[in-house]
Amino acid sequence: MKQIAAAILTVALIFVAIAAGPSIKALKNRYNYAVQKADDATNYKTLKEVEDTCRAMIASYEADRLMFEQYKDSDNEEKQSWAEQAKMRANRTAAQYNEYIRKNSFVWADNVPDDIDERLEYVE
Repeated sequence: MKQIAAAILTVALIFVAIAAGPSIKALKNRYNYAVQKADDATNYKTLKEVEDTCRAMIASYEADRLMFEQYKDSDNEEKQSWAEQAKMRANRTAAQYNEYIRKNSFVWADNVPDDIDERLEYVE
């Protein structure tokens, strides 16, 4: 009798463990996400990496934007081609930058450094 009760209890526990598995995994993932987000928000290395990446992207964007401004009204077709290529690079950088800022906004907690733009505008 004890063996049958133990077998039924074992089967019930296995069934409960299988049924609760996804919920347990979801809780564990939420906890790990919260820990990682808190670590990233307070870790100097992460902050420095995000700031350096933003500054590099801003520099690239500005260089391409200035090149576009310089050559967009040129009479020379080759220079106009340079301007169009610079415009495309600047706009691609702006799109990547804006997405990067959105994904990493938690790093600054509404305290963005003065030399980092919150958004780069597309070149028209």
